[in-house]
Amino acid sequence: MWEGASTGERMMRWAARAEHLAGLPRRVVVVAVGAFAKVMTTVLNSTHVHNPETLIRLVRSRPSSVPLLTVSNHMSTLDDPLMWGFKGFPSMDAKLARWVLAAEDICFKNRILSYLFRLGKCIPVTRGGGIYQEQMSEALDVLNGGEMYGFLRLVITIQKVQLHTFPEGKVNQEDVPVRRLKWGTASLIVRAPVTPIVLPIFHSGFEKVMPEKACYGRRPPLPLCMKDIKIIIGEPIEFDLWSLRQTALTHSCEENLNNLGWPKTSPDGLNEAAQRWLFTSISDQIRTAMEKLRTFDASAATQE
Repeated sequence: MWEGASTGERMMRWAARAEHLAGLPRRVVVVAVGAFAKVMTTVLNSTHVHNPETLIRLVRSRPSSVPLLTVSNHMSTLDDPLMWGFKGFPSMDAKLARWVLAAEDICFKNRILSYLFRLGKCIPVTRGGGIYQEQMSEALDVLNGGEMYGFLRLVITIQKVQLHTFPEGKVNQEDVPVRRLKWGTASLIVRAPVTPIVLPIFHSGFEKVMPEKACYGRRPPLPLCMKDIKIIIGEPIEFDLWSLRQTALTHSCEENLNNLGWPKTSPDGLNEAAQRWLFTSISDQIRTAMEKLRTFDASAATQE
């Protein structure tokens, strides 16, 4: 974290705007990173993808007014962008490239990294900062198809917005069941004016490409090659938010849980107890879908 830097300096929202220098820096970064992902995923490693057509169809051909929210497990610091490098995916298209939530303490350590990650359509989030932190509002703007312009919030139409999150919240390189998910992803689903299409993904092998403790207990200086990567893409998850909200109302209580930054009531009239139940229910559905993908027969995956 930059010593003495203000929140605005660290966030660098101006660099994330589509019109920044006519969009040229963004295109350069997206093409360069996308090409790197293609080489690593399809040339230097062996990658098998199950059901890639579903993800590609949703990225390219779904109604432009409906946002896409993809979620996956988190195996290494290179999951994103490498997971988008498989054959047929438009990883070098700046307009279709995903937005992604990125850890502020890792990706935004200094001005240069902040600028580059911003150009790469990354949104900084403070781990432990809660689901109502300022950066989550920016993620919600993006999910809604809008961006920040100047000092005014002007929402413009952006075709086929995709936002990716790692709801586990941190890297886990062990072959174990999907851990309890953080509530940030669920809160975005609930707060979005248009309920996004939620697509679960599970991958393995990136923990071998970038192991956390390869060289004297540290990450290797460069990604490793000749590894087997598997990407299992599921089917969209449908949420009946109206029914879930009605059920959540039955969990309302008068108790004040006194959590910092948590609104007393949501726009739906749900107090903290009801919101907690709602976010937990949605997170559990996503976790169940991801766990099914984890146990999917990898031999059925097709090479891409």
